[in-house]
Amino acid sequence: MPKKKSTTEAFMSPDARRVRVPEAIVKKKAAIYVRVSTRYQVDKDSLPFQKEELVNYIKYALNIEDYVIFEDAGYSAKNTSRPKFQEMMTRIRNNEFTHLVVYKIDRISRNLLDFAQMYEELQKHRCSFVSKVEQFDTSTAMGEAMTRIVLVFAELERKMTGERVTAIMFSRAEKGLWNGAPIPIGYTWSEEKKYPVVDPEEAKIVRYIFDRYMSLESALKVSNDLSVNSVRTKRGGEWTSKTVRDVIRNPFYKGTYRYNHKTQTGTEKPLSEQIIIECNHEPIISEEVWARANEIMDTNAERSVAHLRGNIRYTHIFARMMKCWYCGMTMGAGLDRPRSDGYRPSKYYCTSHNRKQGCPNRQISDITLGPFVLNYLANMVQAGKATTKKTRLSSLEKTLLRGKCFADVDHIEEEGLRAAYNAFVYGVARADFDPSGEAPAAEGNAELELLTSERDKYVRALDRLQSLYLFSDEGISEKDYILRQGELEDKLETVNRRIADIRGEQPEDASDLLQKATRFYIQNELVKKRALDFRKAVDVFDKEGLRDFFGSLIDTMTVKDSRVKAIRFRNGLTNVFVYKDEMGQEEPESSLDAPE
Repeated sequence: MPKKKSTTEAFMSPDARRVRVPEAIVKKKAAIYVRVSTRYQVDKDSLPFQKEELVNYIKYALNIEDYVIFEDAGYSAKNTSRPKFQEMMTRIRNNEFTHLVVYKIDRISRNLLDFAQMYEELQKHRCSFVSKVEQFDTSTAMGEAMTRIVLVFAELERKMTGERVTAIMFSRAEKGLWNGAPIPIGYTWSEEKKYPVVDPEEAKIVRYIFDRYMSLESALKVSNDLSVNSVRTKRGGEWTSKTVRDVIRNPFYKGTYRYNHKTQTGTEKPLSEQIIIECNHEPIISEEVWARANEIMDTNAERSVAHLRGNIRYTHIFARMMKCWYCGMTMGAGLDRPRSDGYRPSKYYCTSHNRKQGCPNRQISDITLGPFVLNYLANMVQAGKATTKKTRLSSLEKTLLRGKCFADVDHIEEEGLRAAYNAFVYGVARADFDPSGEAPAAEGNAELELLTSERDKYVRALDRLQSLYLFSDEGISEKDYILRQGELEDKLETVNRRIADIRGEQPEDASDLLQKATRFYIQNELVKKRALDFRKAVDVFDKEGLRDFFGSLIDTMTVKDSRVKAIRFRNGLTNVFVYKDEMGQEEPESSLDAPE
């Protein structure tokens, strides 16, 4: 027998009966967002003014009593990377608010693309956007259209402001005025002149560099000379051949002011776009000395090995991330001997061999390094999927050291192993993390539980998506897989950052590390093999792509006696490997954390 309709339902249209609005949605609740971009505005009570105006507006104009205020002080509107804005959007995604209210539309964003993306999310979660000053309410068609028009002009104003600032900077440069930049060694800032002036002590270093370079005719030898004599750069770092070349090439030392000579990527602009003013300030080096040193450098460039090889540039996949275990020096990179199949791997060596203090460390080749690193990342992917709160550290260690690449490794130091466990289980790459002792305040528990549940949901979704791509008969295309994976990873990252914010921690990137490694692991098309073939990866993938991939995950790898001794990842996780022949030996102090 069909259920009898109520009197109210009998007079409803079919559409009205079919679409029922939950009571929680009918009740209005506003998210009030306020922002200022400068400290001056903060001091001038701009935030309190916005808050007072908006609270009165929602009460008397929108008839809303329930609201939450989100404020970002000192943040620009050039993008949406603002902590309170991100927190607000997370709560909007949980359908907590019916209205997002701002004082002016540019408080949210001056970027049309950012606003469009936000507005799509507001529509998805049935949240209206209201701007008090412009009197826009996107719950109406006219309000929606006018909002988009105003945002276009807001972005236009931002670009015009940028053009005006650029014009002012060029005008100052043409007058020989300082536009702001790192002060070169040999000079110091003068408040009186508002321009760098010669520093007598540092000027001695500059003259020494030019004199030694004209004598030795080698930037590397000059950098070694400076290091042996314990001479530091302006920021206290160690001299390299590049920093020496930068000094020799800089016309500032002969009194020439140069502006707008390079693009943001570091390539030199045409002379017609540069501003060059001769005899603009006090020089340290004479015109003749500068010209002679640069002539030598030009000649060396023409004689370089790269030139003789037809300007072929070799990409060393692990360059700049290698450090010596003994002395902490960044390791140099070069080409190893060719193999029988024509493959010529890179080799990495401690650069302190040419210094007074000799280093006993031996070089390491891609032949050893590549398989070790690639398979360790693959093992981390497997460990990340298998590790739970019940997993023992010994089981985790066994997974991480699975494969013939790690046959000589006895164990991983416990602190790093425990940090890896916490990263996989809790998303916090710290050995001392105690989930039971770092619970948030009572009022934050509800949100934390909701976020934790949401995080688990996204992790499960990523696992299911991966299984569908790899093993399902129906399957999905690679393009669809990558797009869906990217969307889920973005949502997971947002949730993880909010969880870290509630716990009062710096957001960790442990999950991000696994996501990137997993993506590479799958695209490698070697996922079903027991061990990943680094040699094949070099043939299949572009070396620069491999370098960027490993660099996005790994901060530093430390080498001891031709073996990987430690790996420090970008998220702070550090794993130190103890080899079988080291058991019972007293370990020398590691230079893993030695400054550059």
